[in-house]
Amino acid sequence: MVKTIDAVELITKITQALEDKKAEHVVALDLRKVSDSLDYFVIATGTSQPHLQALQDHVQEKLRDEGIRPDAVEGPSSRWWLLSYGPVLVHIMSPEARDYYDLEGFWADAERLEI
Repeated sequence: MVKTIDAVELITKITQALEDKKAEHVVALDLRKVSDSLDYFVIATGTSQPHLQALQDHVQEKLRDEGIRPDAVEGPSSRWWLLSYGPVLVHIMSPEARDYYDLEGFWADAERLEI
């Protein structure tokens, strides 16, 4: 990541970018009290493979415009994109992948952030 930014501000920018492109069920989790190695997740659902692609493209574009680049990108996939922005991992998932992997259930003890 090129620019230093507060994690909550970063999460706000990410969730706004996802909502700009009509991501469904956007959730932000604070994992710091329940994990020794993870800080934050943003989880969102895309309705199709092209929608998943558009969501991840838009997140990267909006943040790149502010000098923020991902540390890593996992994808393309028809089910799941993973963008790493330092302390924030962005999971953009198909409905089937989101149901199957159930990250929110796995991290049920994590605090949900109201963004």
